[in-house]
Amino acid sequence: MVSRVATVAFEGIEARAVDVQVQVANGSVAFVLVGLPDKAVAESRERVRAALTASGLALPAKRIIVNLAPADMPKEGSHFDLPIALGIMSAIGAIPQDALDGYCVLGELALDGSISSVAGVLPAAIAAHGRGLGLICPVATGPEAAWAGGDIDILAPASLIQIANHFKGTQVMRRPEPAIRQQDISLPEMRDIKGQESAKRVLEIAAAGGHHLLMTGPPGAGKSMLAARLPSILPPLSPRELLEVSMVHSVAGLLGDGALTDRRPFRSPHHSASMAALTGGGLHAKPGEVSLAHHGVLFLDELPEFAPQALDSLRQPIETGEVNVSRANIRATYPARFQLVAAMNPCRCGHALDPGYTCKRAPNDKCIAQYQAKLSGPLLDRFDLSIDVPAVDLADLLLPAAAEGSTEVLARVVAARARQAARYEALGLTDVRTNSAAPAAILDEVAKLDAEGTKLMRDAGDRLRLTARAFHRVLKVARTLADLDAVAKVGRRHLAEALSLRSHSTSHG
Repeated sequence: MVSRVATVAFEGIEARAVDVQVQVANGSVAFVLVGLPDKAVAESRERVRAALTASGLALPAKRIIVNLAPADMPKEGSHFDLPIALGIMSAIGAIPQDALDGYCVLGELALDGSISSVAGVLPAAIAAHGRGLGLICPVATGPEAAWAGGDIDILAPASLIQIANHFKGTQVMRRPEPAIRQQDISLPEMRDIKGQESAKRVLEIAAAGGHHLLMTGPPGAGKSMLAARLPSILPPLSPRELLEVSMVHSVAGLLGDGALTDRRPFRSPHHSASMAALTGGGLHAKPGEVSLAHHGVLFLDELPEFAPQALDSLRQPIETGEVNVSRANIRATYPARFQLVAAMNPCRCGHALDPGYTCKRAPNDKCIAQYQAKLSGPLLDRFDLSIDVPAVDLADLLLPAAAEGSTEVLARVVAARARQAARYEALGLTDVRTNSAAPAAILDEVAKLDAEGTKLMRDAGDRLRLTARAFHRVLKVARTLADLDAVAKVGRRHLAEALSLRSHSTSHG
């Protein structure tokens, strides 16, 4: 007699079906685990043995064989503990043979028989729901699993004894409710920024269209302060975006207490981050910062200090909205539709552009060129907006706080994004919600230029040496400016402002 329990193995954020087959037969006493398990899975034998003993169930003195099918798919992670234990309990009659039919199971066992939380419960629940199955998961991740749908049967036990009692009918478990993470910390306010009016305007444009932004300025000009206030003017995640973001964070083990939040991610890795840390990888092909920033912001402070190879690895995800992580034993695809915001000094000392300043390292122009040579032209070409952030004047710092704060800016951003979403939905592009993500093929339709705009673009293209990519990005920014003005057509002034916000990067790129 072979008992079967359904579980999953993860490839990226996809949960692949795995069949746990348990056979308890006469023969030499052994506990054999097969099916291409990694070290964490192989060690589950000892955790399962101890957990069953602590729950009052000693393993029979027989030959126990556990097969994880399909046998040629790598299995990794501690979430196989619970399905293996329940399969053994079913095989020895501790729970009814048909009790586990219709359930997908995952969870890690502690030595005392309690069930510990694991990563990936949300994608596992969504996959189980798609296959018409219920889900058995740790109690701590029950609120996370409940987001998969109101009609999915979810059991979230705290221990092996609790789930055994449930199947025997002596204890009934209540279905967990979806949990929303309480946001105790308020976001930094735009009102805190004094001076830098043009930079605040650009920040609003970047938020409205999801555009990539590069800020260059001396130390203390407020570049990091500006970037930190971007989340306060970004609209909350839509239900669909919320699930996509949460699936990545679930696989990465970043969902605290199974609670989800509609606040957009804001990731700010240190400049010592490796290429694998940014794009994903490592031994088990885990998601990187670009995927953890999906539908949110990836902020890179001190941009030239990042390793050149790590920075250039961002070029493909910026274009495609996803990242493919390939290793010898595993391949995974993670979503990576992020908004890149970067800040940098103009040179190593940071003051080469200050009036009357003479750099001690070299002539100012040479100092600037040497420092900015760390950034490749193709990477700079992918920034939609590139601005100089000058040092703040002392007189501005003495002024009272601005009357307009994040709430007023957010209202304009939300209105502009609503126009974009409606436009692309009418065109049948349900995956496109911002101008920055619009395919180049439809720009002639959504950002059609009049005669004046065409002439301006032709003149600017020759003067600024715009690439085809830069041309399309200028049109996208101009479309966002028109959306902020709530007008249907892109005018010459929108195009002129979009060009002025890009000329900085083209001069250095």
